[in-house]
Amino acid sequence: MRALKILVVVMGVMLVFGFAALIAVIAGRVSRGGPPTTVARGFAAPPIDIPRGARIEAMTAGADRLILDLMLPEGERQLVIIDLVKGVRLGTIELRPVP
Repeated sequence: MRALKILVVVMGVMLVFGFAALIAVIAGRVSRGGPPTTVARGFAAPPIDIPRGARIEAMTAGADRLILDLMLPEGERQLVIIDLVKGVRLGTIELRPVP
């Protein structure tokens, strides 16, 4: 019976200290003004080449992709897919009308 009383007292003390530590952490975060701000880094990616004389007709952005709809000088269309994470061109899709 004595061991049970000691165990209950030790567990009670641990509970009180754990609760005090939790309150201290919360108070520390509140006093700092919220989550830490992130430093803005410059974005450096290689240039994306498009054909000379081409116009960007439309852009569509997905979660990590950018799709450019290009109108080429000859009247043809082209889709350019760009990876937004790496900033590189993934590929090109030629669009041709059906005769």
